[in-house]
This record gives sequence, C-alpha cells and structure tokens, in this order.
Amino acid sequence: MAMVQRPGADEWVPGSRSLPRLREAAEACRGCELHRDATQTVFGRGRARSRLVLVGEQPGDQEDRTGKPFVGPAGKLLDEAMEQAGIDRRDAYLTNAVKHFRFVERGKRRLHQKPAVGNVVACHPWLRAEVQAVRPEIIIALGATAARALLGHPVTVGSVRGEVLDATEETGTPVLVTTHPSALLRVPEPADREAAFRALVDDLRTAANWTPEGRSRQRAR
Repeated sequence: MAMVQRPGADEWVPGSRSLPRLREAAEACRGCELHRDATQTVFGRGRARSRLVLVGEQPGDQEDRTGKPFVGPAGKLLDEAMEQAGIDRRDAYLTNAVKHFRFVERGKRRLHQKPAVGNVVACHPWLRAEVQAVRPEIIIALGATAARALLGHPVTVGSVRGEVLDATEETGTPVLVTTHPSALLRVPEPADREAAFRALVDDLRTAANWTPEGRSRQRAR
C-alpha cells in the first residue's frame, strides 16, 4: 500500500497574521491528501480579536459545499446552544482542526469520515496561525479531535469536559473541552438528547463567563 504523503501546511502558511491573508493562502494548501477530494478549503470565520474561539473537528458535507464552517445541522444546533449560553456568534471565531472534508462516497451521499491523526497534525499550522491572529481569551474545543489538536495529546471528552485547562505552550490560551454538537444529533432518545444539549450549554456558559482575572482570584484563595 502506497504511503500517504502529508508534508504539512507549514510551507503554505504566510508570515502575515491577517485573517483575510491566511484565508486566501489556505485555499492553495496541499499539506495533506484531503484537498484532492474536497470541494474547497473551509477556513475559519469570525472577527479578529474575538474573545472566544470555537474549534470543531472538520467541515461536513454542507460546509464543504458552501466554504463556511458550522452551517449544517450540527452548526444550527451549536447556534442554539451558543444563544442559550449568552454567546453572540458574531462575537466569536469558529473554525476546525482540519480544513478539508474527509468522507467516503455511498452512492450519491458523502459520509463523514473521522480525520486521521496525520491530517490533524498536517493542518495544525493553520489552527496555530488562526489562534495567533485572533488572540482569544479562551478556546472551546468541540470534541476529542479538536481537543487533541489544541492540547497536543489525546484526551477523552468525559475526563476533562467543562474544565478550563491551563494554557498550552503552543497556543498560550486556556482551553475548555466539551462535546461536539454532532454527537448530540446521534443520541436516539429525546430526553437523553435534551440532557446532552443542556450540558453543552452549561459548558459554553462556563467559557463565556470565564475571565483571566476571575481565575487568578480563585487560585489565590
């Protein structure tokens, strides 16, 4: 079996930390094999200097077609959760750990495939550049893939969710891990799905209400 070539995105990432410049440069990225089948690069969206950055796994089918993150069913659920948590989407920056859609075709359908660790590593220079450009106070990792990309090691969502974790040397920004909204869409029982949604809202509210000053006062007690 031929080895997958993943040179990584470093050579495509410009020195500029302007979001428009990064977005433009990302369209030409050939850092891993996913660019071959995806419709387009799906870069992050939101204003520079957003207080919050939310990071998901990868674009889905609708995101791949529109070129915008979180516009499909999971994105609509995230919008609702953010609203209930008091987060205005216009005041947040939304992106993914991997910028191209990984999928397998089943007839006319394109079914999501979890990105390989190699895809996450290859795409990480873009995520690092986005965080450096936005300089948020806190990052919300939606799911285990995003958490791994931000923390630099694998974690289970259940073991750390809802906690504000120490800033990593990589990003210099604290991270809160919670579930990806797409996981809620797969919960079959309405009552269980509602409970999972409330937990997501609670985690988002924790991030929205967190401040570096408040954390320092808490540690000083």
